[in-house]
Amino acid sequence: MFTLFKSKPTLKELIPDNHIDIHSHLLPGIDDGAKTFEDSLRLTQALKSFGISQFITTPHIIQHVWENTHEQIIANKNSTVEKLHKNNITIPFQAAAEYLMDDQFVRLFQSNDLLTLKDNHVLVEMSYINAPIQLYSILFDLRVAGYTPVLAHPERYLFYHKNFNEYEKLKKAGCLFQLNLLAVVGYYGENITKIAESLLQKGMYDFVGSDVHHDNHIAAFEQKIKIKEVQPLKDIIANNQFFKY
Repeated sequence: MFTLFKSKPTLKELIPDNHIDIHSHLLPGIDDGAKTFEDSLRLTQALKSFGISQFITTPHIIQHVWENTHEQIIANKNSTVEKLHKNNITIPFQAAAEYLMDDQFVRLFQSNDLLTLKDNHVLVEMSYINAPIQLYSILFDLRVAGYTPVLAHPERYLFYHKNFNEYEKLKKAGCLFQLNLLAVVGYYGENITKIAESLLQKGMYDFVGSDVHHDNHIAAFEQKIKIKEVQPLKDIIANNQFFKY
């Protein structure tokens, strides 16, 4: 007897063999991600086993919290890559940054080159409490400076959930949207999964990221997805090929 409902795939089953992850926290001891190189190694090995063939890891830069400099990030990346090679992990591993859009961020991009995902694409985020007061001014100035903002996990900003017009405004302001993959398995809660699904259905996402910090995030890749339509998710997963280097 045929089943009426096809079983949903697990998240890891949707990751193609040549996938490029553009958002993670794999560098050791630099933010709220990996604490030690052993953590970095374990997390990287796990993601590689899912089919990821290239990493662009993105430590936080947040004023008064994670005040990482570009020099510190690159030095940490170089040291980590050297140790990964000694552990037989030789796939491409680069570092950019995940920038909180605040006053310090404005000073950074006005006076220095940013650590980008590729070319002029820069990963940005907002506070989970509220959007910056000068958000659209920041985005305008960022674009004038020659950068394209890639907004991390828009589905997680609760203050936008009841006003989808704000998402439309962000797109019109030049933001590309990056879905956190764990949102589609319910890791951040049912409401965030629903918002992610709505944004997927409206075609508003451009890319995806793992945003892996620790082992619990890795374990969530074993869970089945909770959204109805798989194809829009597959499409934006495929878009990550843009970042191949």
